[in-house]
Amino acid sequence: MDVFVTHLNKEFPFLGENGADATLTEYLPFNMDEMRRQDRKRPVIVVCPGGGYSFVSQRESEPIAAFFLPLGYNVFVLNYSVKPFCFPQQIREVAATMELIYQHQEDWHCDVNRIAVIGFSAGGHLAAHYSTAYDCEEVRAVFPDSKPVSATILGYPVISADPTIGHARSFENVIGEKTFSQAQIDKFSCDLLVSDQTPPAFIWHTTEDTCVPVQNSFRYAEALAKHHIPFELHIFPFGQHGLSTADEQTCDNLSPEIMHVHAWLDAVEKWLFLIFK
Repeated sequence: MDVFVTHLNKEFPFLGENGADATLTEYLPFNMDEMRRQDRKRPVIVVCPGGGYSFVSQRESEPIAAFFLPLGYNVFVLNYSVKPFCFPQQIREVAATMELIYQHQEDWHCDVNRIAVIGFSAGGHLAAHYSTAYDCEEVRAVFPDSKPVSATILGYPVISADPTIGHARSFENVIGEKTFSQAQIDKFSCDLLVSDQTPPAFIWHTTEDTCVPVQNSFRYAEALAKHHIPFELHIFPFGQHGLSTADEQTCDNLSPEIMHVHAWLDAVEKWLFLIFK
């Protein structure tokens, strides 16, 4: 397996303005010649960890890559820019990731027709935002042919900027302001951006999440249903925010309630098989 790190500002200098230095860690399994798989193309997972747009979570980075690699995926973990960098920096960095995947689809053996973006918490907002607004004017200004993803996976995602359920700190960090106008609330609420072209989604959350209320996932699912977009929604009865893989890799003091949440991984594996078949 090849594992290497790309500094996006080296590939796209405009992404390095004001000292921004987002990195992309690529995990590319070898295609075995002896089994005549040298030309095999693999589906792709792009990982957007959480962190409230103030840091990038480690527990939602490599452990997620480690799950998808044995399933036959190429995995790209995006260590995107955070506070004080604001929109559109982060969504452009996802677009840059997509550009690199398309540019290297042959030598990296990437199946560009099977690309899923997975995000957690604020990274879930970034994943959903790119999925619904990859062609917005802020992205198209620098990537005129920005590429859509084929599927979206969201773990306890920040979705709505509605102050009654929104995670205020995430939006303060990504917008760069303490208070938001109605126009900003509408612009950054991913449920309001869903269209008939939005990709299918797998969503999971816990009802005990006091950091990002479960209503965020409900709103995204409701918007998908309104537009007849396929989705799978799992709501677990117990567990705090930020469980990631919900096992010993990413959680201390595992309880039966937390271990139950680990089931989302088996479910998403099966869901992706249906979406990417």
